[in-house]
Amino acid sequence: MRFGVLGPIQILDGDRITAPGPAKHRAILAALLMRAGQVVTLDRLTAVVWGEDPPVSAESVLRVYVSALRRLVGAETIRTVPGGYLIAIAPDQVDAHRFDRMVERARRARDAGRTAEAADELRAALALWRGPALADVDSGELRRTQAVRLEELRLGATEERIDLDLALGRHGEVVGELRALVAAYPLRERAWGQLILALYQAGRRSEALAAYQDARLVLVEELGLEPGPELRAAHDKVLAGQVRERGAVPQETPPDIADFTGREEVLGWIARQAPAAGGAPVHLVLHGPAGSGKSAVAVHAATLLGAEFPDGRLYAALRAGNRPAGAGAVLEDLLRSLGCPEGAVPAGLDDRVRLYRSMVASRRLLVVLDDAVGESQVRPLLPTGPGCLTLVTSRSPLYGLEASRAFELGVLDTAGSVAMLARVAGEPRVRAEPQAARRIAELCGGLPLALRIAGSRLARPGWTLEHLAVRLGDERGRLDELTAGDLAVRSSLGLGYRGLAEEEQRLLRRLGALSGPDVAPWAAAAAFGGLRVDRALEELAGAGLLQARGLDDAGQERYGWHDLTRLYAAERLVEEEGTAARVLAVVAREVLERVRRARVLLLPAEPGTGRTLARTAEQSLAMETTHLRESARWLGAERGFLVAAVADFHRAGLAEAAWRLAFYLTPFFELRAHHEDWHATNRIGLEAARLAGHRHGEALLLRALADLYRIEGRLDDAARALQAALSHFRDLADRSEEARARYRLGLVLLAQGRTAEAERCLAECLAEFESAGDARGRADALRGLGSLRRAEDLLTVSLDAYRDLGDPRGEAAALRELALVHLERRRVPAARDCAERGLRIDRRLGDRLPEASGLLLLARVAHAEGVPEAARATAEEALAIFKEYGDRRGSARASLVLAAAHLDLDEIDGAFAGIAAAVTEFDALGDRRGLAEAEEFAREARRRRGLWL
Repeated sequence: MRFGVLGPIQILDGDRITAPGPAKHRAILAALLMRAGQVVTLDRLTAVVWGEDPPVSAESVLRVYVSALRRLVGAETIRTVPGGYLIAIAPDQVDAHRFDRMVERARRARDAGRTAEAADELRAALALWRGPALADVDSGELRRTQAVRLEELRLGATEERIDLDLALGRHGEVVGELRALVAAYPLRERAWGQLILALYQAGRRSEALAAYQDARLVLVEELGLEPGPELRAAHDKVLAGQVRERGAVPQETPPDIADFTGREEVLGWIARQAPAAGGAPVHLVLHGPAGSGKSAVAVHAATLLGAEFPDGRLYAALRAGNRPAGAGAVLEDLLRSLGCPEGAVPAGLDDRVRLYRSMVASRRLLVVLDDAVGESQVRPLLPTGPGCLTLVTSRSPLYGLEASRAFELGVLDTAGSVAMLARVAGEPRVRAEPQAARRIAELCGGLPLALRIAGSRLARPGWTLEHLAVRLGDERGRLDELTAGDLAVRSSLGLGYRGLAEEEQRLLRRLGALSGPDVAPWAAAAAFGGLRVDRALEELAGAGLLQARGLDDAGQERYGWHDLTRLYAAERLVEEEGTAARVLAVVAREVLERVRRARVLLLPAEPGTGRTLARTAEQSLAMETTHLRESARWLGAERGFLVAAVADFHRAGLAEAAWRLAFYLTPFFELRAHHEDWHATNRIGLEAARLAGHRHGEALLLRALADLYRIEGRLDDAARALQAALSHFRDLADRSEEARARYRLGLVLLAQGRTAEAERCLAECLAEFESAGDARGRADALRGLGSLRRAEDLLTVSLDAYRDLGDPRGEAAALRELALVHLERRRVPAARDCAERGLRIDRRLGDRLPEASGLLLLARVAHAEGVPEAARATAEEALAIFKEYGDRRGSARASLVLAAAHLDLDEIDGAFAGIAAAVTEFDALGDRRGLAEAEEFAREARRRRGLWL
């Protein structure tokens, strides 16, 4: 059921429209509706019905009236409450409240720069009005407190909507409405000012000046006042325009796009940068990749701001087909637009520039220069008049353009992409297939041109969003699918490609062999045959085909690109040079060497990397990765590129490169808890090794997979993977790798609670490593065995072994194990010393997850020291790091330590929260031991609260 008060009182129940008959019933219902969902007191209702002279029996009469209304709207709808009555409906069921909400929504859209949307919303809000508010309600109280207020809101909303329509260039459409408005409300100066501007912008200057005189006459006769500042400003604009103009005001920008979507940020930026009247001219550059909607944004912004530029809007396309348009030819067109007779246009460029600047010097213009190629093309076209605004679109930021400001236009996010698709293809279709719509948005990469084409393709009979998503899912034909009429992503990209020098074209093509999200110069140089590429990369970024993303964490420049640009580059590579395999083979050699060296820094003297290297703390390796702060930081910067490279190498038939790279990356994935990447690369690496028949590679990757399973708590899967790896190593008679696999099996047995088997396994491995002279294996086995036995001597020897290897990460891990042993033996100062030394190493290396483990250990030490506040703070710091890296087991352990600190502080609610968080994680991980420990804490928390259950 809905109710109307914006006109005669109405009750709408489905298709049926009714209204209370008696006038007093209407007054009571109106009073209740104006405060929907709120109590209306008996005194208020009495005043509404009878004013200041109520009868003695007013209260009993009101009950009769309310009873009659209940029969009309439903007994439960009007409720008796202490002190009065309440109509139990949502505010939105009353048109007046809906009107208020819609006006507020329109104002938010206006403030965000969405002018057309705001105008439409206000138009819809005003359409709710069916006549004067409370038209058939005979109540002086309601007229005074509600009807007058509502009428003022309606007039204000009408004037706001007209302002927006004028900004959208709809001056001709609002003239008639404004004449009616000033006739009905002759003292509203704002409406008169709007009428004057609408007539002026429609080219009816004499009528605009006459309207001002009419307004002045009314104000002087009725109020004895001269027009106010707003009305005088409108008059001044007309006078100034009449002096300056030499013909019709040019309005040359292309039509605005009806389904324009989003881009509030850039539109707001343009609006803020726009100059005030009389201010210095402003030149704004909108730059971004092909198809990012630069021209659409410029045209939309010009439409929104058009009313602020009374001397018109000029437009020039700066590219003619595949060639840049000459500045001289563009100036000739602009001069004619400004009223210069055809025979008076000078022949020389310099003369045309001088004349252009003279003609714009006294005008306030908005000029759109679309698809600029370079600064020299744009400079002669910039207007110099006070208050002028230039919007330049280009694939380059045009940093050399003096006194300009640039905004990089990226792609739309998923929500914006889906919204644009809905505007093009239709809201109902997108609502019916939301998952397919999101998939199309992802496959279009948020590129507005691609989304517009995709939406247009859906006009084909019988096509569903799911059907188009499937077609776009095939990379080989995606660019073919993104073609509709004369719109095509391929031709848009081809325009930029053909404008490149031959060297830059060749680099772009070869980068098309790589599917990573971005690339550093060293990798681009490898694809380019080892030649320097810095300048070529900058040129490609300047052409909008790559995006410079600044320095990464390792201090390297990174360049990214849109996925559709990559597909185009890959097409050009195949058509002009052949398959990508030759390029990738060259890249693979450089990638493998760099990543192998980085792995050596992570795991000194670790067999299985292709070489067994050992170094002391004083030694260093002569390799480029040592110029970076640490190998982990470099690997972190290159992570996306390297993960993609594993798949690239495998697709190109480079099986050994694929499995070796997957194996080299495993210690980094373990260090940073990148488990998804670990799974993905390991799966591809295993497949590549098996296809190539490389059993050694298969065994190494099975061993690595077991490490991953063990960390995830999938202990049975880990054991199976290790047994398969051991079988391969035995067949290959590789005693060293067999021992390393057995060492990992010992760790799995220990995690399974099979302590005796684990101890035997680790002891045998230690003997094997010592016999083979495997320093790395010996250090690891000593640490594993020392941890199992809680043996301080073994852990101390392990610590010394890691120091001899120059392995600070191993050293930090051994110190953490020693700290645990000291803590269990209540040697708290020794435990703190070891924990703090290990933490200092982790922080120096920038290893965040080991740092979190060290912090958690220190929280336990603080607990043992009887300092629960320090324990809580340190555990919270550790928990934040574990959560940041998605380490669920670490988060669970930290939550338990935090719960213990809360218990010590008698913060029982905090303890229960920590226990609940730990139980959730342990349960998801299938960690029975963790669940049992959490239950112990829960029992203690319940005991403290007196809840023995």
